[in-house]
Amino acid sequence: MHQAGTAGIHVVLQAEQIGSFLGIPITNSIAMTWVLMVLLIGGAYLFKRSLSLRPGKIQAGMEWVFEHSLEYMKELFERDGLAERFFPLVATIFLFLLIANELEFFPGVGSIGFWQHAKFIPLLRTPTTDLNTTLALAFISFLTIEITGIFTLGVLKYGKRFINFSSPIGFVVGIIEMISNTGRIISFSFRLFGNIFAGEVMVLVAGYFMPYFLPAPLIGFEMFIGFIQALVFAMLTLFFIKIAIMEPHQI
Repeated sequence: MHQAGTAGIHVVLQAEQIGSFLGIPITNSIAMTWVLMVLLIGGAYLFKRSLSLRPGKIQAGMEWVFEHSLEYMKELFERDGLAERFFPLVATIFLFLLIANELEFFPGVGSIGFWQHAKFIPLLRTPTTDLNTTLALAFISFLTIEITGIFTLGVLKYGKRFINFSSPIGFVVGIIEMISNTGRIISFSFRLFGNIFAGEVMVLVAGYFMPYFLPAPLIGFEMFIGFIQALVFAMLTLFFIKIAIMEPHQI
């Protein structure tokens, strides 16, 4: 994705293709996504196998986090069923983004690859620095929010938020609400992509000009930003689901 050398700094916005499967191009961000999936599935399997009736510190800490998160969602939704239904989705989004963002500066990510036509192609690239990945996550959140609102309130009642002929003001508010809802796709995807991509570029520039002083503290700061961005994406998904299931007069 990024290179720094005697010729200067080279930033690649688009994910690079490292191969193909059945004619489908495989990019380095897709390869990193597979790595993350293996880590998540493998970690969940190992954690499940290590569960004990007498939990250790790690298990007790994880149980505390999950229990309090679920309780918070139950209080927010005021319905235990909805909280239990959406907890896996929100938790998975958070864990996926957290691990992706924290592995951004892990040795080998972006630095191990091959040369092709005098251009270095890294084998692994952080998925959240690829706009395609953040757009896909944004669509997942957007569709979940809208479909939940439709199934909870019904098509007609939910549709009145956007198409309201009761008054001129209600009609204008409905149009604004429709634009706002659709704009979530852009805000979700570009906020995450912009913050993580800009962080990588900033660390690269700092390493190029002051390699012995700036990179380490900046990497620590960007890892904190990665945690915040994962939390923001998951919490916004949660809050917008809550708004979607509220009666129109409650908003």
